[in-house]
Amino acid sequence: MLGLLLILSLSSPVTLLPHQSAAPPARCKHCCDYLEPIEGSGDEPPTEGYRHVPEVRTIINMTILKGDKGDRGERGTPGKAGQEGPPGSSGPMGSKGSKGQAGLPGDPCKVQYSAFSVGRHKPLHSLESYQALVFDTVFVNPDGHFDMFQGKFFCHIPGIYFFNVNIHTWNFKETYVHIMHNDKEQAIVYAQPSDRSIMQSQSLLLELRLQDEVWVRLYKRERENAVYSDDTDVYITFNGYLIKASAED
Repeated sequence: MLGLLLILSLSSPVTLLPHQSAAPPARCKHCCDYLEPIEGSGDEPPTEGYRHVPEVRTIINMTILKGDKGDRGERGTPGKAGQEGPPGSSGPMGSKGSKGQAGLPGDPCKVQYSAFSVGRHKPLHSLESYQALVFDTVFVNPDGHFDMFQGKFFCHIPGIYFFNVNIHTWNFKETYVHIMHNDKEQAIVYAQPSDRSIMQSQSLLLELRLQDEVWVRLYKRERENAVYSDDTDVYITFNGYLIKASAED
């Protein structure tokens, strides 16, 4: 009986009504919907029921607010000096300046001099060894550069010197005399034996260093020789003087 009723209900005609659009159900609003969702909840922020709020920016016209120019402030403390820059290139040569005033007169030039002139009254004969002619008469020896005891000139001012020796030969005897520079013969005064005595002379220039010695030497006896003089006249003379001092002095 129950199955029959079920079949009857399924086979009964069904009247279809036209479709009517239903309005969406109104959303339920709560009093706290305007609040932001809790952070981490995953809910989207509410968008309904609110209007867009425009962004407000403040623009100030500086030309209107600009005042008058103020007084100049005090000068600040100077900063540290910077590093020295590289040297610049040479500039063009300037024009020639005007002639300056004459300076003050300088000190007098230093004049250097050295001179001597000596003579001998006594004759001298050769011995077994060499002999230096020692002189007994001074004509010129202002600074004592010639040593009368040794018969030698000692150089106190290096430079070029002129030297001259004059002797008188002895009758029938040879005359053999050297002008010495330190221990080296530089020039000879020589005369052969003769029945007549004569005057002999020799001159030369020598470049001397400080404390160099110049003297006259009589040869030794292996050659019999002598020079003549007497107590009345001076026959033997030795002279020297500085011509030019060395540049280094």
